[in-house]
Parts: sequence; C-alpha cells; structure tokens
Amino acid sequence: MNLAAETNESLAQFSNVLIYSAMAVYTLAFLAHIAEWVFGSRSAVGRTAAAITADSAASTASTKVTVRAAQGGGTAVLERPKVVTRSAAGTRDVPDGPGAAGGTEQGDLYGRIAVGLTVLAFLMHVGAVLTRALSVQRAPWGNMYEFSTTFAVVAVGAYLTLLVLKKNVRWIGLPLVTTVLLDLGLAVSVLYTDSAQLVPALHSYWLWIHVSCAIISGACLYIGAVSTLLYLFRDRHEEKLAKGEEPGRFASVLERLPAAATLDKFAYRINATVFPLWTFTIIAGAIWAEAAWGRYWGWDPKEVWSFITWVAYACYLHARATAGWKGRKAAYLALIAFGCYLFNYYGVNIFITGKHSYAGV
Repeated sequence: MNLAAETNESLAQFSNVLIYSAMAVYTLAFLAHIAEWVFGSRSAVGRTAAAITADSAASTASTKVTVRAAQGGGTAVLERPKVVTRSAAGTRDVPDGPGAAGGTEQGDLYGRIAVGLTVLAFLMHVGAVLTRALSVQRAPWGNMYEFSTTFAVVAVGAYLTLLVLKKNVRWIGLPLVTTVLLDLGLAVSVLYTDSAQLVPALHSYWLWIHVSCAIISGACLYIGAVSTLLYLFRDRHEEKLAKGEEPGRFASVLERLPAAATLDKFAYRINATVFPLWTFTIIAGAIWAEAAWGRYWGWDPKEVWSFITWVAYACYLHARATAGWKGRKAAYLALIAFGCYLFNYYGVNIFITGKHSYAGV
C-alpha cells in the first residue's frame, strides 16, 4: 500500500472516530434537553400556568398575574409567565409559551448546556464529514452513509444558524438531536460503506451542485416538518382551551411551545423559502441526467418521486394561500410532502431498483 492510500485510510478511520465522538456528545445534549423540559414542567411557572389555564377554561383570563415567592426572607413579585390563555371567550388570541425551560433559571441552564453540547458535537460532526471527503477526494455524499451524515450535519447547522440569528427556536433542540442520533445510528450500523470512488456516471461537478442542494433542501424541510407536527398538537390544545375543555396530559409541555399561529407561520416560511431550492435541485438533476445518460427525464423512480415531492409541496403552498385550506388541512399536506421526501430517499434507494438506487447498501 502506497503512502497516499495509507493516508486516505487513516483519514477514513479518523472520520469514523469523529462520528462516534459526535454521537456521544449529541447523546449528552439529548439528556440536557430532557433535563431542560423536566425542570421546566416542575417549575413554579409550570404550576402557575396550569392554574391559570384551569381558571381560564371557566372564565375570561386576566391580562396580568403576579406570583409572590420568598427570596432570602423577602418577597419578590414575578411577572406572569406567557401561558396558553384566551383574551376573550371563544377566541384563539394566545401568546407564545415561555419555552422549554418554563422560565426557570435551572431549566434555562440545562438548555444552554444542551446548546453548548450541540455546538461541540456539530464541530466534531463537521470534522467527520470533511475528513471523509478528504479520504475519498470527492464530495462526501456519494452513497447513503455519506448522504445521511451530511444531511444530519446540515440540519444541525440550520438550527444553530437560527439560534445565532436570535430566533426563538430552542424548542426544536430536543426533537432535532433525537432525530440526528437516530439518523447517525442508522448510518453507522446499517448504511455504512467503506471509502471508495464513485461509478463513472457520478464523476461530475453536478454531484456537488445537485446533491448538495438536495441535502440543504431536505434539512430545511425537516425543520419545517417538525414545526408543522408541533403546530398540530399545539393547535388542538388551544382549541380545547377555547372550548373550555380539560387540557390533555401533555398540557404542561404544549403550553411552553410557541402559539399555534407562530408555529404555523414559522413552518410556512421555512417551506416557502426552501421550495425554490428544491425546484432547482430537480432541474439540476435533469441537466446532470442528460450529461450522464443522454436524456433529461426517463421516469426513473428517483425522478418520479422527486417530482411527486415537488407537487406535494406546491399543493401545500397553494393551500396556505387558500382560505378554506389554511390551518390543519395545509399542515397535513406539508407532512405528506415531507413523507414523500423521506420515501424518495430511503424507500427508492433501498427497495426500488433504478439508476439512482443503492439496493444492497
């Protein structure tokens, strides 16, 4: 084995070490996020929120509540936390929740620790992707293992970018880290492929353009899907309160999320922003197909499901602009669209034979 081959093999091994190290730190971040939510639900804010919610189910909620707590022998007046309540009977004008930490210092501390650990894991994750690229001397998304690890790092990067931009998105942290751990676990246990060069058809600069756009699109669409799913739970919770019904068993969790209207708007903005990039992804794929196989479109399963995903998101965006389809109906369409994206990746690649498939990986 020559020096170059030995160097590439060492880089590939180091990439694997970094991936496992990142998974270990993501696990610590997951535990810290759990602690953040647990301490938030046990906090005085959580108990006050539950009391206010129960009271508001029977009558119009007041606009301001104070809580008196002994501090060092004295009495401190705390502003009422932002909780789910209605400003008038039967309305849905509710504020955003106080966040995963429930407004408590201890919960917030664990939340900050979780974010710090996520940043550390992200840096290791980035290092793993870069060293994998160096080991194969090409784009690090030539197979399902590489695509999965890169997809996860882009999703975490998008989340951290939103935090840097001062967006109130820390509530995404727990589902995000959980999903990243599942994704990486599947990648290293089932989808792992040794470093190797690609088939001739994939040796093109379009590999950098087309697949990178698909990864970025999918990572952002994932964040939109999480927001949409949480919107459905929060919307149902708010509807129960507006009708004066008893809130469900997860009320203490749902009350700390942003309001349903905020979640719906956030998901829509994410999906609408990334939709043009997904459109370009399909166009770039067609151009690459013509260069590699001599045709722009050949009804390959991957091409078909990419188009189905595009149509599903187009229907969602159209539904959001149509009065009768706003809200839950549009949200269901968004989740179906993201389901099409997932099937396009896992289902088509593994179970369906085609030019894009990775059956046997």
